[in-house]
Amino acid sequence: MSAFFIILNIYTPERIHMKKLIKMLTAAAVLTVMIIPQTGCGKKTEPVTKESFYFDTVCQVTVYDMKNMSEDNAKDVIDKAFSRCEKYEKLLSKTKRGSDIYKINHAAGKAVQCDGITIEVIKKGLEYSKLTNGKFDITIGKAQDTWDFHNHKSKPPAKEKLAKAMKYVDYKQVRVNGNKVQMGTSKGEIDLGAVAKGYIADGIAKYLKEQGVTSAIISLGGNIECVGNKGGKPFNIGIEKPFSERSDIVGACDVDNETIVTSGIYERYIKYKGKKYHHILDSKTGMPVESDVVGVSIKSDFGHSGDCDGLSTTCLILGSKEGKRLIEKMKGYEALFILKNGKLVRTKGFELKEE
Repeated sequence: MSAFFIILNIYTPERIHMKKLIKMLTAAAVLTVMIIPQTGCGKKTEPVTKESFYFDTVCQVTVYDMKNMSEDNAKDVIDKAFSRCEKYEKLLSKTKRGSDIYKINHAAGKAVQCDGITIEVIKKGLEYSKLTNGKFDITIGKAQDTWDFHNHKSKPPAKEKLAKAMKYVDYKQVRVNGNKVQMGTSKGEIDLGAVAKGYIADGIAKYLKEQGVTSAIISLGGNIECVGNKGGKPFNIGIEKPFSERSDIVGACDVDNETIVTSGIYERYIKYKGKKYHHILDSKTGMPVESDVVGVSIKSDFGHSGDCDGLSTTCLILGSKEGKRLIEKMKGYEALFILKNGKLVRTKGFELKEE
């Protein structure tokens, strides 16, 4: 068998009940895994798939390799993988009461003792904040709070409210000392949404390998990580065409023990007076970033989904020219840029089978 998977940035309001959400997604074929059989006489095994909901995202794990475990064993492994998702969410979520990030954001500038995982992800976010001189900024949280992207019919925030929030956006205020984190201002807020899911995908993928899984796909919204391949052939990952109402794709690429992460402005936005306002905000103005790009996909080796996550958002903010230059300087990473005019720009090593 070979596998075809469409990579999407799935974002859904918290108001939707999980079971209802899964039913809706399945019916609409929003998240699709098509298993295309090949001729042959090998033993047929059905993949084991489970879905859950973390970080406002439908999370899906599919295990294909069943050689060394029963179906029940595979389900148990996936359940334990999702328990890790729950742990990560309890540490890294900005909105979950009691999480490390929630505590930092509500500590009024006091130092907060954090888990080592939280420290690692914050440092990764700061790395990309420094790399872009603040264009990518993990302290955008206060500005994000002024927008309501859960409701497509909401309005942009009042200028005065947004301007007040922007006073607290500056990644340089984040102080990490050992396992303690402190904000330099009493109202500063960290938001790890642009890096956390990639880090989590890496964690789940490594766990699956440790349990003996040799073929699997982890999907956390726009983050895809593949454990091995499918029957000696790469997984075929389709990249969604922005603003398509039929889940069309711009093309597909082979992913073999690799990760690919997509960030875009086309899944999470509000529309007001005929204009769309997407959720990736400019760290200088608090308004949606303006660039020539509507979507960016970053591909790299297994275990680098966290970096791909940060880089995909970074490149969307920088635009195609500056973003492409950045990726070309980095060893082991390739990029595809989908421009507003529909054109595709990619680095030399990004192989795409265009539709």
